[in-house]
Amino acid sequence: MNTGGKKERADVLVVGGGPVGMLLAAELALHGVRTTVLEKASVPSGESKAGTLHARTAQTLHRRGLLEAVQPGPYAAGRAPRRSVPFHFGGLPHLDLGPVVEEFPAMVGSPQAYAEAVFARRALQWGARIERGVEVTDVRESGDHVEVAVRRGDREGGGLRARWVVGCDGARSAVRQKAGIAFTGTLPTISCMMGDVRLAEPHAAPSGWNRTPRGWTIFWTNPSGHSRVGTYDFRGPHPDRTSPVTFEEFRSEVDRITGRAVAMDEPRHLSRFSDAALQAERYRAGRILLAGDSAHVHFPAGGQGLNTGLQDAVNLGWKLAAEVRGDAPAGLLDTYHAERHPVAAGVLENVRAQVALMHPGPTTDALRRLFATLMEVDEVNAHLAGMVSGSDIAHDVGRPWDVLAGRFIPETRLKTVRGTTGLAALLHSGRGVLLDLADRAELRRAAIGWEGRVDVVTARAEEGPSADAILLRPDGYAAWSAPVGGSGAEGLEEALRRWFGEPGRGGKGPGARS
Repeated sequence: MNTGGKKERADVLVVGGGPVGMLLAAELALHGVRTTVLEKASVPSGESKAGTLHARTAQTLHRRGLLEAVQPGPYAAGRAPRRSVPFHFGGLPHLDLGPVVEEFPAMVGSPQAYAEAVFARRALQWGARIERGVEVTDVRESGDHVEVAVRRGDREGGGLRARWVVGCDGARSAVRQKAGIAFTGTLPTISCMMGDVRLAEPHAAPSGWNRTPRGWTIFWTNPSGHSRVGTYDFRGPHPDRTSPVTFEEFRSEVDRITGRAVAMDEPRHLSRFSDAALQAERYRAGRILLAGDSAHVHFPAGGQGLNTGLQDAVNLGWKLAAEVRGDAPAGLLDTYHAERHPVAAGVLENVRAQVALMHPGPTTDALRRLFATLMEVDEVNAHLAGMVSGSDIAHDVGRPWDVLAGRFIPETRLKTVRGTTGLAALLHSGRGVLLDLADRAELRRAAIGWEGRVDVVTARAEEGPSADAILLRPDGYAAWSAPVGGSGAEGLEEALRRWFGEPGRGGKGPGARS
């Protein structure tokens, strides 16, 4: 590796400035970690391949005060009456997300590029650096740091050094490849294209999802501007996945699958993709970690890829920050892989099932009719909706008898001595929270020693959760709870040590940016 030239030190280098990389940078900077983002593109592309944030992602962003920022509008997060939230599974419009969502909104429309800009502004506000036009060409761990070789434009840019590196640089991740982490799964079987075009007759276009004997088209029409159009060809994968898409090729494929000419012009953001479903075998190799598309890729059914990546960022951020500060308990950083790898594996599996359901032709018709009938069964709908929305995600925190431990705790209004607040607002600082709901002094005494890492809040909940106390991790998941009328602080100190380290360590703690 050529690491000549000046070496700039950082605690963490985040490679890749997409929405996942920018959110991770914001999370790390919130905790006072010196963070630099290295992005190959000299300017943001403005392209949004994804635009749907599902329930668990919206809930997670709400715990950092980012929900309204990524989608300004009349979104009041919190508990709400169970209402219908129509969605699809494999193009079958029979899925209802509403019954499984305890904290609304169930979905948020937020173009990827818009959310990325929001996260970038927050990262800068909290002290991160963003360097554009910097391509990472090599990554190598060396003792207590990582050496990173970079190229700036047409010239080698020397070497950078950091204590940790996180690859958020996409499906072809240079970080993953240089770290020697295998990327395995199922290879492409179909060929797809996507692009933005101006339709001559947008009202006459086949809007929405359209299955024909020749494949699928998707039209998100915009009568006054560019419409998003996609094609799914099930005859086989692209002969050359890396070749640029020409407008003629794209228009011809739309016409072929639709079965008639669809007049269009002014193409932009034309791209290819497939149903390849691949996952990094490990999310960590020493001081090198992966998040987002660097760790998992799949066919974009249900918009689950971006959501999975953003949740990666929040799960990793507070754990890596604790490692950098030196107050992380043994094994904390390894729980990132242990918790997030199974989640992505489940996403890949449900997406493979959706691709199988989408095959055109009569051989799949009977299966689709049967599946549509099954989706009307409440238990089946809840199972599928939980997977797609992320509402079924729970973690093993070592307390299987604890009904709340490992679960995401929904928003609720809390009355404290300082006034009324929301549960989510208590986590804006990125610290853990011991929520004392029964005004029990022994609980508060048990948390002495974790100041700066865990905030102790005595409150009365207007509705739920059913517990005397809950220890919340910074990502919103419960690490411990005391049942109503239970045995007080039993197990609390063990949970505090497991997730927040030894008492009396950690200096200023998270949220205390210098």
